[in-house]
Amino acid sequence: MPDPSLLVTFESPTNTPFCIEHINEEFTSLCPVTGHPDFGVITLRYEPSSACIELKSLKLYYQSFRNEGIYYEAVTTQIRDDLVACLQPTWLQITTSWRGRGGIRSNITATHGDVPCN
Repeated sequence: MPDPSLLVTFESPTNTPFCIEHINEEFTSLCPVTGHPDFGVITLRYEPSSACIELKSLKLYYQSFRNEGIYYEAVTTQIRDDLVACLQPTWLQITTSWRGRGGIRSNITATHGDVPCN
């Protein structure tokens, strides 16, 4: 099961607004129907309110999905919900881009708050 207790934060270095973007190019989970691996890229963008995510903990959290049979939409919204609970950001956006299978590629976006920039 994905484990949000792996997520660790540190205090934001400033009180002025700024945007953080982290890209994970090696995300894997399992198709819940076939059990085959799904490969994706996760782009996390957020404006911290008072906390930032520590990257090693984010990597370990993402890896906790590796053996999970889970749909793309569920992956994306679970990551959003877990990170919002952990960080309480001003805004947050998760985009997952999935490698094609059967001629279909998928991109899923889930947000929290009013995302101010593209």
